[in-house]
Amino acid sequence: MECFVRWGGPSGMTFVAETGSGHLVAMDGAPEGGGRNLAPRPMELLLAGTGGCTAYDVVHILKRGRHDVRGCEVRLSAERAATDPKVFTRITMHFVVTGRSLPQDAVERAVRLSHEKYCSAGAMVEKTAKIEIEVEVVDTL
Repeated sequence: MECFVRWGGPSGMTFVAETGSGHLVAMDGAPEGGGRNLAPRPMELLLAGTGGCTAYDVVHILKRGRHDVRGCEVRLSAERAATDPKVFTRITMHFVVTGRSLPQDAVERAVRLSHEKYCSAGAMVEKTAKIEIEVEVVDTL
């Protein structure tokens, strides 16, 4: 996997990353750090990537189990260390999985498998952060 990150120049703290798959992602800093608040912060993208990684796993596991999953949302909130490097120290993940007649235990199993086995992003942030998981299943009629 590769990525190329380029600074936008002396007028700010904007960076553009080009991923190995050819996609562009902009990042910027807060105004108090010289940024212009034009894009997400790098740590926000790390948190979003962790949420995307685990949501992907959960949907994939449920679909593979032939469950009628219709939606999956993960609300993440993170706390960071007070001193540099300001790593994540606690992350709460609240899953809301919707579908038709989804068994609670199947959804909880999918979330557990993602957390314990499949989500590489989660495994990395778990080196510094305690991860707390909440699961909500909503039946669609």
